[in-house]
Order: sequence, then C-alpha cells, then structure tokens
Amino acid sequence: MAAQRNDEILRLEGICKSFPGVKALDNVGFSVFRGEVLALAGENGAGKSTLMKILSGSYTKDSGKIVFDGKEVEITSPKMAEQLGLSIIYQELNVLQNLTVAENIYLGRQPCRHGKVDWKKMNRDAEALFEKLGISMNVTVKVRQLSVAQQQMVEIAKALSFDTKLVIMDEPTSSLTEKETHILFEIIKGLTAAGIAVIFITHRMEEIFTIADRVTVLRDGCCIGSREISQINTSDLIEMMIGRALTQQYPPRNVQIGETVLEVSHLGNGSTVKDVSFSLRAGEVLGFAGLVGAGRTETVRMIFGADPKTTGEVLLNGKKAVIRSPRDAIRNGLSFVTEDRKREGLLLRKSVQSNIVMVALKKVCRMHLIHYPSARKVAQSYVEDLNIVTPSVNQKSEFLSGGNQQKVVVAKWLFSDAKIIILDEPTRGIDVGAKREIYEIINRLAESGKAIIVISSDMEEVMGISDRILVMYEGNIVGEVEKKDFSQRLISEYTIGGRKL
Repeated sequence: MAAQRNDEILRLEGICKSFPGVKALDNVGFSVFRGEVLALAGENGAGKSTLMKILSGSYTKDSGKIVFDGKEVEITSPKMAEQLGLSIIYQELNVLQNLTVAENIYLGRQPCRHGKVDWKKMNRDAEALFEKLGISMNVTVKVRQLSVAQQQMVEIAKALSFDTKLVIMDEPTSSLTEKETHILFEIIKGLTAAGIAVIFITHRMEEIFTIADRVTVLRDGCCIGSREISQINTSDLIEMMIGRALTQQYPPRNVQIGETVLEVSHLGNGSTVKDVSFSLRAGEVLGFAGLVGAGRTETVRMIFGADPKTTGEVLLNGKKAVIRSPRDAIRNGLSFVTEDRKREGLLLRKSVQSNIVMVALKKVCRMHLIHYPSARKVAQSYVEDLNIVTPSVNQKSEFLSGGNQQKVVVAKWLFSDAKIIILDEPTRGIDVGAKREIYEIINRLAESGKAIIVISSDMEEVMGISDRILVMYEGNIVGEVEKKDFSQRLISEYTIGGRKL
C-alpha cells in the first residue's frame, strides 16, 4: 500500500491562516504521495479542519504555497479543487436526501441528450463507479433510504467521478459500525492500489495504526512532524499531539456510591426497546455498552422524555416521575448530553455565554429580564472551571473546537443543577487530550454526588470510566458487569447476544 516517496501528489509550504484573535495555521508544510494513506492527527483546534478547508477551496490561505500534481496552484473554490482532482468527504455528509444516488453523484453535471437529462446513461455511469469500488448499490433509490455507511459510499463514488487524485476523509468512521469500518478500509486499500492518495483524519489511535502508511501531526496550528507508521508507537504519537506524555488515559477516582436515585422498570417503545429495567445510584458512573442499534440511545431518550414510551415507568428517589417531555425531565433534575452536539446540544450561532445559561435562564434574570453581567459571570466561571478554550464568552460556539463545544454542552447542564446526567457518546469526534479532560469532569461530577449514565461504543472507554456496565442487545439488557469483573471478552460476548442473564 505504501507509495514511492518520490511520487509526490501534494506539497504544502509555509501555509498560514489567521482569524480575528486566532492564528489557526502557522507555517505548515508537509507532502503527500500517490497511493499512500497519510493520517492527519492532532487535538481539536490544532488546525486540521482549517487546513482541509484551504485545500478544498472553502478558505483561502493568507500565505504559503500549494503544489498539486507538480504545479503550484491557488485553490479559490470547491469547484476548482474538484477540477484539479482533489476531493473532500466531510464528517457531516454532504448528500441531498430526496435525490437518488445517481442524482447526488452527478448533481449539476448530469449527462444530457437532445437537451434533456440522459437518465439511463447517468444511472449506468453511477453503477460503473460502484462496480469499481466493489460495492453493490441501487443507484435509483433515494439517499434518505440508505444507512450512514451507504451514504458515505455515495460520497466516495462522487469523489471518484471527478477523476480524483487525492481524497481527504474527515472522521469517516465516526458513525460507522465495526463491520462498516472494515468495508471502508477495504475500499481505501482499493483506492491506494489504483494510485489515489488519501488524507485520513481521525482521533482514533487504533485506526491510524491500521490503515495509514504515515502520520503527520499538527499542534497549535504548527506542523510537529511526519513519521512512518512502522517507526512510531501510540505513546509517542500522543506525546507529539498534546506536547506531553499521557501517563494515564483514565484518571483514577475514589467515590463513595450512595443510595439509588433512579429506577427504570419495564421500559419499552414496542420496537427498538423491548423491556428495560435497571437502577442508578448517587455518585455512580453507569456505562451502557452494545452495538449500534442495540437500543441504548433510544432508552435514555425515553427516560429524558425526548421520545415517547409505550410501557414502563421511571422512579426518582423512590417516587414515580411523570416525564413526558425534556422540560419535565429538566424540572426533575435530569440532563442529557446528546451524541450530536452540533444539532441537538448547541445553538451554534449563539455565544458560549448564551449556550451555557439557556437551560436555566431564570437564574440570571432580574425582573423577567436577562441580567447580562450575571450571565457573563456564570459563563466565565464555567469557562475557567472546565478549561474551555475560547477568546471570550461572547465567541460564537460554531468557532470552537469539537472538544470545547462538548465542554460548553456539559457546562450548560451543570448550570441547570441536574442531579442525574446522561452522556451519549461524550467523546465522539474529540482528541485524546480533550477526552482525558472529559473523563476528569465525569469523575468530578461523580465525586460531587451526581449520578451519571454514559453510553459509549468504545469498549476500552466504557470500561475505563464506569463503575458498572449494562450491555444491550436488540432492545434488551442482556448483561450486567461489575467493575471487578470487567473484561473485553465478556462484554463482547454480551454485545453479540452470545450470553443472556
């Protein structure tokens, strides 16, 4: 898979980019070679996204040189990038749900005959692209009927339709199952075998060492260096990324677990959740493990009142709670950090301050009006307490890194004085350093007596932060594992339905 190191497809020299108050890229330079997978690693805010947007034509660089396919180029628009043979597949997929697969691929450049769209040719061409990828795909179905993984394949096929020479993949596995990830890796191997270069952006260490030939690290807008995968280990890579050795990924804690504060009895919705019962104690971190689609998110959404239940009841401190909506849940001391912070966790165009105080707005109001000095004081205290990196509390949340956005969501719920905190995939899409900070926040919350539910698809993570783990399979809890009995093998057996209670 590794490319010849004299066959350069892309060279960056001295790339700089600044925004008001922030130097996002500072003299960044590295090369990418034909037929290789170059992993681009770094903490949130390191400059990876800014650099990719420059290469895709969404941003213009302040200074520096881009040499693509042997020629110095100025990439001034996404269309120009595509014409050069440079494609990017963003984490938030850019597909139109109500168009067919073929229409998405050839949007704006449909083949025509006698002044009309040649639908047969467009469908044939689309089918040929998927054949090239070794994928079976009905190109006439609407994209909304496809899984996330299949939609990603549509994006890859679209990239190939431009005679692509370099594909940039931004967190491509963040919403994929293990099986789907394996399929994607096989496709990537096929692309590199055909001489196409891939820049692979991920926060998952294991993926870097599985798929990449080399890794380039950015830190604080600077290029720290590039290494052959065969010449670096996980510890060295983490130290390059965060500037220090990470001696212990999961911080230890010594928490006194208290009385039961939440009891869920025979919860179900008639489809994805069958018959779920469990309890949660003060100071406890209760992990939920299971495959994608096992019913974990659906369960906690019903507890929080975000989705309706058909059976079951919820008890808080021994008393039946009527929770028909998130408003009811908040009144009862529950909070919910969803897995999709951009769409459900934050108002991206609002400031850090506005997001932090929005759930408990009454606490910063006087005479039914927002008292802005109070709101600013509250927001600033959480920024300092949670180490949220932002120029000010007035910064729009959309301009923060993923890890800092996540901490703003957590701050919002802390300000609500919630006693029970539900965290759904709290570290998805954030770097190893920010993950450690999230784990420390979870520990602090538990130590203060909060009861915490954490859903995580990362086996190592759920074992590293939980006191007890419940495993779901096909809408049921099929395993309960105490900390002393934690093992990947045991939990994996439960996740595939191999063992039953």
